Amino acid sequence: MIRTVPFALATALASSAHAAISLDACNGPATTTLAAAPHALEARAVWLNRALAKWPGSPSDGKFKLHHSPTAAIEAIVGRKVKGAAGALDLESTNAVSKVAAERFQYLAAGPVLKLADKDLTRLPALHREQLVLTREAPDGTVLAATRLQAAGALDDLYAAAEQVPDLGATPARKRTGFKLWAPTAQQAAVCVFDSGSSRAGAVHQLAMDAATGVWSAQVPADLSGRYYTYAVDVVSEQAGLVRNLVTDPYSVSLSTDSQRSYIADLDAARLKPVGWDKERAPQTVKSPVDMAVYELHVRDFSRDDETVPPAKRGKYTAFGESDSNGMRHLKALAQAGMTDIHLLPVYDIASIPEKNCARPQPTGAPDGDTQQALIRKTAHTDCYNWGYDPWHYNAPEGSYASDPADGARRIVEFREMVMHLHRAGLRVGLDVVYNHTFVAGQDGKSVLDRVVPGYYHRLNAKGGIERSTCCDNTATENRMMGKLMIDSAVLWAKHYKIDSFRFDLMGHQPRAAMERLQGAVDKATGRSVQLLGEGWNFGEVANGARFVQASQLSLNGSGIGTFSDRARDAVRGGGAGDSGEALVSRQGWINGLVYDPNAKAGARPATELLRAADMVRIGLAGTLRSYPLATFEGSTRKLEDIDYGGQPAGYASEPGETVNYVENHDNQTLYDNNALKLPLETGSADRARVQVLGLAITAFSQGIAYYHAGSDILRSKSLDRNSFNSGDWFNRLDWTYQTNHFGTGLPPADDNAKDWPLFKPVLANAALRAQPADIAFARDAFRDLLAIRASTTLLRMRTAEDVAQRLRFFNTGPRQEPTVVAATIDGKGYAGARFGSLTYLINADKVAHVVTDAGLRGRQLRLHPVHTAAGAGDKRAATAGYDSVNGTFSIPPRTAVVFVED
Repeated sequence: MIRTVPFALATALASSAHAAISLDACNGPATTTLAAAPHALEARAVWLNRALAKWPGSPSDGKFKLHHSPTAAIEAIVGRKVKGAAGALDLESTNAVSKVAAERFQYLAAGPVLKLADKDLTRLPALHREQLVLTREAPDGTVLAATRLQAAGALDDLYAAAEQVPDLGATPARKRTGFKLWAPTAQQAAVCVFDSGSSRAGAVHQLAMDAATGVWSAQVPADLSGRYYTYAVDVVSEQAGLVRNLVTDPYSVSLSTDSQRSYIADLDAARLKPVGWDKERAPQTVKSPVDMAVYELHVRDFSRDDETVPPAKRGKYTAFGESDSNGMRHLKALAQAGMTDIHLLPVYDIASIPEKNCARPQPTGAPDGDTQQALIRKTAHTDCYNWGYDPWHYNAPEGSYASDPADGARRIVEFREMVMHLHRAGLRVGLDVVYNHTFVAGQDGKSVLDRVVPGYYHRLNAKGGIERSTCCDNTATENRMMGKLMIDSAVLWAKHYKIDSFRFDLMGHQPRAAMERLQGAVDKATGRSVQLLGEGWNFGEVANGARFVQASQLSLNGSGIGTFSDRARDAVRGGGAGDSGEALVSRQGWINGLVYDPNAKAGARPATELLRAADMVRIGLAGTLRSYPLATFEGSTRKLEDIDYGGQPAGYASEPGETVNYVENHDNQTLYDNNALKLPLETGSADRARVQVLGLAITAFSQGIAYYHAGSDILRSKSLDRNSFNSGDWFNRLDWTYQTNHFGTGLPPADDNAKDWPLFKPVLANAALRAQPADIAFARDAFRDLLAIRASTTLLRMRTAEDVAQRLRFFNTGPRQEPTVVAATIDGKGYAGARFGSLTYLINADKVAHVVTDAGLRGRQLRLHPVHTAAGAGDKRAATAGYDSVNGTFSIPPRTAVVFVED
């Protein structure tokens, strides 16, 4: 709700003598407009620091003035004189720009740099709490051009000390509670305190601003733990003018239902800790990042449909405490086989999931029908489901997963209990975090950062609008306090929730320097190594280092931070993430028929495509390491960094721990759905399961971190949905009874898929493409064998690039290779944790058996890996693979991955 007050009152409120924020204001609307801005201006000028501003694209003639108004009353219309300003400062052109400012704002177009007079510099902190408009004027004072200014450069310079403030937020203690809010552009601020999440405010406390940091604070002489609060902040908003915002705390550690109020809590308080929490430790299964085998899981997906979980706990944190449920039995079996980590899709406070009375549609329809998606779409914004890439409060657990979202303590305790239950199942816990954008910005009711410091926290374009290349409102972690918020948030999760690793969404939009500071901070706060991995994609307004050195694939080498590799992923699956139409079928991959088993739409493909794909698979198996030398299909041996991948080096990592290998995650079609489109239609269901296992084997055998999407081991289908982020429970189901993979449960939602419905309909209607229980069981068991093989030896988890270069050797390479077989041997002599003198793996993607020979392995005493020969081995076909020691020849059954070892 928004309320507007008369201009006269607004002027009084904005004066130095205005009244304190009243208790009644705490119970008022979310926004009160104290004075509306007369007209909107773009923000084309940019503060470079406290003294300098640049106006890209502006002529340099005329007189430049900085006008200010505490009531946002400025009218600066071209051809007229400025009206409504309380005063103005003159600026002069200069060529003197510091190296720091020049580098930070290197992306700005040419334009005059303007300097404030030295005598006026002391006025700037106060003026930043007002409306500021920069004009270029004619000699008679008429406006030639006018613009607002992007303020981050000035605020970062003026309030650099704020970066060192350790206790932003609410900090309750014995007989006192402190509140600190960074709001350097606020004219005044107060904290409103509530006894509950729904009661009226019981008290209001005025905050005082520290001139050095821009932090507003108060000390209340009482321990307010368990109560709720909001801030009342008077700020000039570029959209609305002078407003009073009632807003939650950006540093909230918990919230009331639907995030309406922040919760006051000391995360070290005994009442918020499950029994044994202080002594709780993660399983000691990861000594090096490359030891990680990660299962990416959504909290609601995990238990929502599990009938062995009590109904009240389904889809909740508490479901992980049901140790005998089908889902927990599945996770424990994975851990016993060698899975080390669960990575939870976002579990911070999510803006797009109602925490009470969310809709639960119950679709029905034909395998290729559109009624299911039609029902889902009707409630897409009010149902209980979303992946969660819609951040609202970064530091608070999501309330829809708690048993009682109205109780700010429950989500804290239950989250910690979930971590403990996963630890006791043998699994470490990682979080998917999304610091690259917020759900909304500006004066929207679900905006927090922009309603506290308007225009600061987001990355702005040349007109002052928010960049949205990440889908939503991009944050600017290159700005001091947004970078601090990201780092402080990660420290909170690692320290107070014992999180072992983080997966950063669109990490390439963050500066490498910020990520390295974050790494140091979380490691120092926890006294252990917290692994960082993320999406290092290079795109948008930051692409190719336009604004800073990015935390992207090609820019992170040597940092120890892992990025997802698309090199082998695309070669294995076929095509690319952006494919649509017939390309989804025709662009086959190495495991699903490229050249050797073409589908009806593939057409004639040159043999070099298969050869190139096989080499790209080898590149992934070698950890995508820059320095690794590969004998290519073209007959030359080249370092991976010298092999082309779409205009980029195929090898980009300096060490194995900087590579995350995967063939499926939450994005795009699942591997099963991808193969349903690309494998020839006559491929039987048992063979479809085998092809799935081949993809998982490539990840298991690759040097680096292994990453798997939950359900990939049980042939998970999303009925061909390419983007199930908001597709409801229906298209995101998991079946821990292993009876169905949910293929053919309706056309996927129209928003992202309708253009491909004509292609999808016959595929979904084809009953022969549905996985049978026997197929699911095979994939499940064969995958666990792959985990066990990987866990059995460090040869599939080598620590350094030098180790990989010295010990990993591919054979069956070059121009005369059999391109459907990838084979390698790894020397284990003297290598810590190897357990074997050597290990040799072979992956045959073809639908027929093949024989390959390696002269270097003649006369060796190789045997099948013990996992293959065990009575309960998941893939009986692997045990039929043969090795002829005299000739160094291997016979590999069709669509089989097999490992040989020697003592």
